[in-house]
Amino acid sequence: MHELPVIESILKVALTHGQKNDVQKITAIYLQVGELSDLEDEWMQRYFDYLSKDSIAEGAQLKIDRVPVMMQCEDCTISFQVDIKKIDEIVCPECNGKSNKLISGRGYFIKNMEVI
Repeated sequence: MHELPVIESILKVALTHGQKNDVQKITAIYLQVGELSDLEDEWMQRYFDYLSKDSIAEGAQLKIDRVPVMMQCEDCTISFQVDIKKIDEIVCPECNGKSNKLISGRGYFIKNMEVI
């Protein structure tokens, strides 16, 4: 159910952009969603289909690309990708530091839209 407010936000942005640019129909929305996000692709599309009825986005497909988790070592400042299956064992590959901060992989955003 947590997908609902996220999809409401995405739809609002898409519709606002579409109206400002005289778009007749939105056919696809390309999203980038972090691997740490617990948003499920199937439910995102279902909620989108429900919320977009009778709008220029009705029938649009969500094209979801998962963004890998990236961390930055607070000791040596190197950025590195993390396997989410090993999220509890994060160690900097450069200096073996264990003090790291998340720099990407949790959020979501609209990358692009296909319109007519």
